[in-house]
Amino acid sequence: MLEHLKQTDFGTPASLSEELITLEIDGREVTVPKGTSLMRAAVDGGVKVPKLCATDSLEPFGSCRLCLVQIEGRKGFLASCTTPAEAGMKVKTQSPQLQELRKGVMELYISDHPLDCLTCSSNGDCELQDMAGVVGLREVRYGMDGANHFKGEAKVEVDTSNPYFNYDPSKCIVCNRCVRACEETQGTFALTISGRGFESRITAGQGDDFMASDCVSCGACVQACPTATLQEKTVVELGQSEHSEITTCAYCGVGCGFKAEMKGEQVVRMVPWKDGKANEGHACVKGRFAWGYATHKDRITKPMIRAKITDPWREVSWEEAIGYAASEFRRIQAEHGKDSIGGITSSRCTNEETYLVQKLIRAAFGNNNVDTCARVCHSPTGYGLGQTYGTSAGTQTFKSVEHSDVIMVIGANPTAAHPVFGSRMKKRLREGAKLIVIDPREIDLVNSPHIKADYHLQLKPGTNVAVITALAHVIATEGLLAEQYIDERCDAKSFEQWKAFVSRAENSPEAMAEVTGVAPELVRGAARLYAKGDGSKQGPINAAIYYGLGVTEHAQGSTMVMGIANLAMATGNVGREGVGVNPLRGQNNVQGSCDMGSFPHELPGYRHISDSITRAEFEGAWGVQLSPEPGLRIPNMFEAALGGSFLGLYCEGEDIVQSDPNTQHVTAALSAMQCVVVQDIFLNETAKYAHVFLPGSSFMEKDGTFTNAERRISRVTKLMQPLAGYADWEVTQLLSNALGYPMNYSHPREIMAEIAELTPTFAGVSYEKIERLGSVQWPCNESTDEAGTSIMHVDKFVRGKGRFIITQYVATDEKVTQRFPLLLTTGRILSQYNVGAQTRRTPNSEWHSEDRLEIHPVDAEDRGVRDGDWVGIESRAGHTVLRATVTERIQPGVVYTTFHFPESGANVITTDSSDWATNCPEYKVTAVQVMPVEQPSSWQKSYARFNNEQLGHLAAAQETPVFAGGK
Repeated sequence: MLEHLKQTDFGTPASLSEELITLEIDGREVTVPKGTSLMRAAVDGGVKVPKLCATDSLEPFGSCRLCLVQIEGRKGFLASCTTPAEAGMKVKTQSPQLQELRKGVMELYISDHPLDCLTCSSNGDCELQDMAGVVGLREVRYGMDGANHFKGEAKVEVDTSNPYFNYDPSKCIVCNRCVRACEETQGTFALTISGRGFESRITAGQGDDFMASDCVSCGACVQACPTATLQEKTVVELGQSEHSEITTCAYCGVGCGFKAEMKGEQVVRMVPWKDGKANEGHACVKGRFAWGYATHKDRITKPMIRAKITDPWREVSWEEAIGYAASEFRRIQAEHGKDSIGGITSSRCTNEETYLVQKLIRAAFGNNNVDTCARVCHSPTGYGLGQTYGTSAGTQTFKSVEHSDVIMVIGANPTAAHPVFGSRMKKRLREGAKLIVIDPREIDLVNSPHIKADYHLQLKPGTNVAVITALAHVIATEGLLAEQYIDERCDAKSFEQWKAFVSRAENSPEAMAEVTGVAPELVRGAARLYAKGDGSKQGPINAAIYYGLGVTEHAQGSTMVMGIANLAMATGNVGREGVGVNPLRGQNNVQGSCDMGSFPHELPGYRHISDSITRAEFEGAWGVQLSPEPGLRIPNMFEAALGGSFLGLYCEGEDIVQSDPNTQHVTAALSAMQCVVVQDIFLNETAKYAHVFLPGSSFMEKDGTFTNAERRISRVTKLMQPLAGYADWEVTQLLSNALGYPMNYSHPREIMAEIAELTPTFAGVSYEKIERLGSVQWPCNESTDEAGTSIMHVDKFVRGKGRFIITQYVATDEKVTQRFPLLLTTGRILSQYNVGAQTRRTPNSEWHSEDRLEIHPVDAEDRGVRDGDWVGIESRAGHTVLRATVTERIQPGVVYTTFHFPESGANVITTDSSDWATNCPEYKVTAVQVMPVEQPSSWQKSYARFNNEQLGHLAAAQETPVFAGGK
């Protein structure tokens, strides 16, 4: 009976019939869509029904019996959350019988609950207390001797193992909401109810404490709990909040909305915002709990300068620091030319701040030497999708996956790197969507609770293009092409050339098998599934592709993005719900940093700097003449620095020493520069090579906007005053003014107004609209809906006709040899984020305190390596040491590690091999040797010495002890 009642809000079905019905509730006439639950119908009619087990994000359950109602002509009492409304029904939500029943039910709940309401940490925010008041319960006749309070004679202890929340079984009413949230919302299935009757209690794993169980600390259970059974430790410590603000998470590219609950300027907790379009009330361990870094004692809050990186830091005033940086930049330009300095924008800062940095470089520096971290992650996405579709962004909303019949995940690990979207995807897979995973490693989606990939193409690293072309071969030669779609939507000449190319025998799965290591029958099966589904659905199927850095961070990254775009066009899977090409962006504002003109050849909105008409618009608005020549990319900056022609760098919110490949090459380039200015909240690895340190501000200390992977622009709200006195946009403005180019914004909304005036895709974007609608998606202008564009390329591609591009497989230069017989690939883990500067300064390190090298048992046995042993990893670029994890998740011949800890030196061994079109580094393919060792590498020893020297310089500047953070 309940299968059709997919909940989105107290019994509201997710897909209701268009037919409207009318019924009567407490004498009021209510009209609702057919299929609406009685509880939802009552709410729509202005009637509140008492409830405990029902919540606005879970399936109806009907266990608490508080929401019972009477229906004329029917015997007994029915749960309103699970009973569909019917035309002509006459429903009573209040009567003497219902009142008595609810009181009795509530008395039983309270009888097995501690009588400490006045001292309970949930006081004032407890649904159990609220419902006791609603039903009029004032006296409890039964004793408090329930088995959930005692185990034998001893009182049941509170589980405090999780660093972020407590579990107090004595307060549990066994409403099942936490279990259902873990299953339905998160999809982890870590919680169960054990025991019966008064002995019932929530159990994590096989009777483990929460920390030892499979719980991923997303907080869905805490959010669902109606009592203080599961509660944040910050609430226990600080008490209930007194006001809240809406803001956006500063971690991955999902862009979850949060309600920051606060006391004054002190954040009590971050609650996932139910109206956040990207997350709809869900969160992960990072956004939900790991925000304490913002006030960590490692924060640098005073500007510092020094003449040489071997000198101690000297704390100075803002005026002196800004003046020194400006004078040094001017000196360098006077001596070496205007192109001798440049800057790097941040994908962690806001759109407005990124816009100002690129404006500073173009208008105040007088050149286009600006780049961003997208260079080393998703620059191939911008190039590949721009060439094929005409725009540099994903095609769908995250919610679109709910309409997918087939999901292909390539080079991405959504449950670890984009966990909130990963949960949404898992829910769709549990509902029956089919899954294809293309990855060298067995990621969680391949085989997790209630989910198993239909096809796992476990390819050799570096052979993505060979696999995508082999998939295209099957589709083109087996009559699986969407011919009508292609005729109407795509360029005919490019299609015919592409079809002829992929149809060649040399591109067949059989011919490519030796290259890719993937069995031909798996490739053929996956291609057929993607193109036509499993035959269970009548008519066209919806197939969606989601990809990550395992696609872009290759020598053929741009080629692979174009290959994905080809495949989607060839099967007609672009331009509607449930389909599309969807890059999963790694950082919170990496999409926005690209949108804002952070590349050396593009102004905001992806318009080329050489276009005189576009350039004239910016020159008129900015009051300067702009150079028409593209500037230096990050790798070019390094080479020019080593060559003596690039000597000054302004780096805002980016740690290029830890995040860019071939670390020793990066540090040599920085050491060759005369003035490196780093603006950040911590003394990161790059700051150790800086001459000026300008304190940055966290997302809690500023107003602005972030743009997520679905092109959604959301507000970031200042929750507290900047610890160093200025938000990042204000610091950039101070530097620009000191350089002689005036900037006089009083609030980031003025910066967004300028962006909207100069950028056609942002023409309809404003703070007023974002705050009114919650968010908007670009393109957003007069030709779109008020909230912008949710699905791209609906009627036609942005470039007009979709363009097919030939994707010839070219083997990477990183080949295994006798000296380097293994291939190293890299990725991320759930609890840590990027270079770890934020998450390492939170309890998240209790889950993952070091980077480890995953190695297959066969390779480990060959080398005499046991689980937990120290191993040396050597490539042609360098050598480092990590501890080994022996696992079958990785295939023989391949090893894998993360890059969250600077002392691990993961990028010491990655090489300078890069994508042919964009210079995106080939992080995912490095030929290495792995052998047991007993001591750190020479790099790690020199890193430790240099790190200690720099921390000593910092301590001297602060004249107080410092805490290094992390390990």
